Amino acid sequence: MYKRFTAIFQKRNTGISPYIWMILCVLPFYFIFQESSTTAKIVIGILLTVLFFVIYRIAFILHNSWSIYLWTTLLIGISITSTSLFSYVYFAFFIAHLIGNIQRRIPFFILYFLHLISTSISINFSFVLNDGLFIKQLPFVIIIWISVIVLPLSIHNKKEKEQLEERLEDANKRISELGKIEERQRIARDLHDILGQKLSLIGLKSDLARKLISKDPKQAEEELNDVQQTARTALNEVRKLVSSMRGIRVKDEIILISKILDTAQIQFSGVKEFQLKNVSLLTENILSMCLKEAVTNVVKHSEATTCSISIEQNWKEIVMVIKDNGVFKHPDPNAQRGSGLVGMRERLEFVNGHMEMFTDDGTTLVIKVPNDVKQTEKED
Repeated sequence: MYKRFTAIFQKRNTGISPYIWMILCVLPFYFIFQESSTTAKIVIGILLTVLFFVIYRIAFILHNSWSIYLWTTLLIGISITSTSLFSYVYFAFFIAHLIGNIQRRIPFFILYFLHLISTSISINFSFVLNDGLFIKQLPFVIIIWISVIVLPLSIHNKKEKEQLEERLEDANKRISELGKIEERQRIARDLHDILGQKLSLIGLKSDLARKLISKDPKQAEEELNDVQQTARTALNEVRKLVSSMRGIRVKDEIILISKILDTAQIQFSGVKEFQLKNVSLLTENILSMCLKEAVTNVVKHSEATTCSISIEQNWKEIVMVIKDNGVFKHPDPNAQRGSGLVGMRERLEFVNGHMEMFTDDGTTLVIKVPNDVKQTEKED
C-alpha cells in the first residue's frame, strides 16, 4: 500500500526519500485546517489538494507531450491559490520536480521561468499581506524558493547527462558491431584469396597427376610435389592469418580510443601513433586490452575532461602511462573478477607485468611489461 501511494507521485526513483514526499502530501491538510475558519473554505482546500495531485500524476505521465503546458499551468494556478488562501507554498516543490523531468528544452525553459516568476510573486504578495502563519515558516519558504530555482536545472542536467551516456553507449555498440562485420568481411576475403586459388590449383594438379600416373610417372611425381608445396604454402599463410586475428595491435587500439575520447568530448593528448618492435603477439594483445580498459574507465567513471597517453619501449621494458584529470572512484566490491582494475592486473600477470596507480591531481596508471623477444615463426 505504501509503495502504491508513493508511486502516484513518482514515476521512477529520483533519489529523494519517499518519506519526504509522504510528508509533503499530508502537509496541505494541516494548513487547510489551520487557516480555514469556515466549512466551505475547508472543502475548497481539500478539493484543490486532491485536484492538484490528480493533475500532477497526469502531467507526470504526459510530461513529454505538448499538453504539458496546460497541465503545468493548472498546477501553478493551484499552487498560487493554496499559497494565497492557506499559506501553503510547498506545492511549488512538486512543480519544480515535474518541470525538471521535461526533456525538451523549449518547454522546459518556458515553464521553468513561468513557475519561478509566479512563485516569486505569490511569496512576495503573502509577505505584503503579513500573513502570520506564512511569516512563521519563513525559513522553509526560502528553502522552497531556492528549490524552485535549483531543482529543475539539476534534474534537467542529470537527465541530459544520462541521455548523452546512453547515446555514447549505443554509438560504441554500433561501432563494435560494425567492426565485427568489417572483420568478418576481411576474414572472408583473406580466406578466399589465400585458400581459394591454392585449393583450385591443388585440385587441378591432383587430377593431372592421377591421369599421368600410368602414362608418365615422373611427371606425375613432379605434379604431386607441386601439390605438396602448394598445400604447405597455404597452411603457412592460414597460420599467419590466424595469428594476426588473435588480438588488436597497440597502434590500432590508439586509433580506436582516440575516437572514443573524442565522442565523449574528452581532450586526448600524447602519443598518436606507436608501433612496438620485437614484441610477442600475446604481450601486445594484453597491452592493447589494458589500454582499452583504462580509457573505458576514464570515459565512464572519472568525469575527466583531458586524457593523455604515453608509451615508451627500451631494451628492458615497455612503460605505458594513462593519465586523466578526473576523480578516482573506488571499484564496486561486488564487481566480478576479471573486470576493471582487477582484470588488468590479472592479464598483466601472464606476461610478468605490473601496474601502479596514483590518484594525486587526477588518476595516473603506470603499466610496465618486460620487453620480450618476438619468436620467429618456423615451418616444420
